Amino acid sequence: MGCLRFLVKLLLIVGALNWGLVGFFQYDVVADFLGGMSSSGARFVYALIGLAGLFKVICIFCGRSCCKCGPNCGCGCCKKNNHPHQQ
Repeated sequence: MGCLRFLVKLLLIVGALNWGLVGFFQYDVVADFLGGMSSSGARFVYALIGLAGLFKVICIFCGRSCCKCGPNCGCGCCKKNNHPHQQ
């Protein structure tokens, strides 16, 4: 799960920086490196970034509803029976 969280964070950083460059300078780094906005490589990266965002949204809501220590505690669990902070 740690590797997945790292990958999600990395993809969200790439996506945020890419959108910042698009907004400020009209320069799409992902499209430039992967052969254009409509290339299969760029579309794949855009899809991964979108899935990472969706995963992060789900984790935020799951953390608030299941974990008493909040979404940013880093414990990575949503099962009340196996929560290390509730002992």
